Amino acid sequence: MISRILVSGISGPIGSALLPSLKAREYEVTRLVRMPATGERQIPWDPAKPISPESVSGFDAVIHLAGESIVGRWTEAKKKAIRDSRVLGTRNLALALAQVKDKPHVFVSSSAIGYYGDRGNEVLNEQSAPGTGFLADVCREWEAATRAASDAGIRTVQIRTGVVLSPKGGALGKMLTPFKMGVGGKVGSGRQWMSWIDVQDMVSAIHHILKTDLVQGPVNTVAPRPVTNAEFTRTLARVLSRPAIFPMPTFAVKLAFGEMGETVLLGSQRVEPARLVASGYPFRFVDLLASLKNVLNR
Repeated sequence: MISRILVSGISGPIGSALLPSLKAREYEVTRLVRMPATGERQIPWDPAKPISPESVSGFDAVIHLAGESIVGRWTEAKKKAIRDSRVLGTRNLALALAQVKDKPHVFVSSSAIGYYGDRGNEVLNEQSAPGTGFLADVCREWEAATRAASDAGIRTVQIRTGVVLSPKGGALGKMLTPFKMGVGGKVGSGRQWMSWIDVQDMVSAIHHILKTDLVQGPVNTVAPRPVTNAEFTRTLARVLSRPAIFPMPTFAVKLAFGEMGETVLLGSQRVEPARLVASGYPFRFVDLLASLKNVLNR
């Protein structure tokens, strides 16, 4: 039975939606926070440094969501911050959990569908090989960094997250302003696949993983019906009652965003949530239009 939960990365779109749901279910939640801690039920940490096993002992579950934002130009310094915050932070946390006397029943650690790289129209599931490129390499190392926990007998799950549709930031938040102004449109050719998930399903999927003992290893947390970028932008424009007639050409994406734009905005991942479906998770939002209307209260 799970009652005490340790959570990191609570300030992001996923964490900010997850925290109230954990409290609503009357879990005792402690936050792992960047130094210094400023409130009750907070444990300070520096992801780049080893963690005292005693400080993270006695929790029934650990949900690790922390990581540097990938948004922004990928300078060498930015890349180092992206990689270190994920790989070093996860490795240090997993090593500490492996050494505690009272080990958690489950360790849920973030990853991303960037693991698969740019794969065009290929349908991808958890058995698919990793892709190539900076983000794919980071995701592969990120997941490998959980190994100490799984080797210690802790049920370990890496959640490969797609585009999380949330009213509080994230990719959708950055798209809203141009679309509300009527100057949105497809990115590049618009043929690249976007694997998305409603934030309510994202949170519910984490709860499902916590209580479903047979779920372990990588799990794609995406809705069952990915869409192309062209379809996504048309649907968003429809929900906002705005046109979507100002595309951003490929060269403009590369010029404005560099490698980040080429990887994140132009890359294609057509991902299916095979393990979630097989484990019986009941998606609430499988249709993009319904999800966007829900998220944007339309």
